[in-house]
Amino acid sequence: MARIPDDPAYGVIDDPYCYPDTQVLINFQDHTDEDDLRLFELAMTTERFGEPLPAGHLSVNHFFAVHRHLFQDVYAWAGKPRTVRMAKGQSHFCFPENIHPELKWLFAKLRADRFLRDLSPADFAKKAASFLAHLNAIHAFRDGNGRAQLAFFTLLAARAGHPLSLDRIEPAPFLAAMIASFRGDEAPLAAQIERLVEVPFA
Repeated sequence: MARIPDDPAYGVIDDPYCYPDTQVLINFQDHTDEDDLRLFELAMTTERFGEPLPAGHLSVNHFFAVHRHLFQDVYAWAGKPRTVRMAKGQSHFCFPENIHPELKWLFAKLRADRFLRDLSPADFAKKAASFLAHLNAIHAFRDGNGRAQLAFFTLLAARAGHPLSLDRIEPAPFLAAMIASFRGDEAPLAAQIERLVEVPFA
């Protein structure tokens, strides 16, 4: 699995997802050490990413199913939207009460855009960057947003006729592009996506 790390430096208020007096997420193996949990989570999600991803119609529920597939061995809330507010520095992600309305709007726009089919690689990358930027700003899950977004995006890209070469991902530049898109500059993310699009043989 091409690993785009989820930046752990989040601020979360009154977090019921964690063991008491810690920042370690409650998990099925009861790993209370953050490093142990990170290794366990990486092993489980890598294994699940190697399996066929859930079938669906590129809908909100399909997106939830992808997250559930990846994290089903780790967290009881896999595939369920978060119920706590989250921020990165002074930048706040979508409030939990707005997650469903924002996802409904975003996926309706994706349908209206015909799931990004029949576009040139450059136009696909530009529209895909906008979709991913909004999806990341919503940040639907307590953890694993980056990995779920990447997995779902591989399905979207393949169906749009622009399959991705994930071995081309450079994690640091891709993460930097995602951060820039959160601040309103989607051009670096579009450039990162375009370099991942497989070029068909002539």
